[in-house]
Amino acid sequence: MSRSGPAVGVDLLEIERLERALRRTPRLAQRLFTEGERAYAASRARPGQHLAARFCAKEAVAKALGLEAWSFRDVEVVGGGGPTEVLLHGAAARRAQELGVRVSVSLTHTQTTAAAAAIIAPNG
Repeated sequence: MSRSGPAVGVDLLEIERLERALRRTPRLAQRLFTEGERAYAASRARPGQHLAARFCAKEAVAKALGLEAWSFRDVEVVGGGGPTEVLLHGAAARRAQELGVRVSVSLTHTQTTAAAAAIIAPNG
């Protein structure tokens, strides 16, 4: 599948849903998030809120890139005090290179809901 021009992916998640899943399956955080993402979230007052926003970013990037088979750790959200960026690894990096695109994300959350949007645009 090839894409022409920019593409957008969006995802929305109830924060409590992710927090419940992480309580039920503590190792889930290691499967979904990189060490850096977990460390950033752990430094915040409500880690689940920040992990939920990062989960949404991963899903949004996968949608924008049209990924079918990928690992959540293929998309790494970095930054927190300034602009949020994504580092792509594995299948996500290969797909972005194949399409010749770069990825930008925007994260947001309320007390109950997290969301993210990802935009892919041609390199250059």
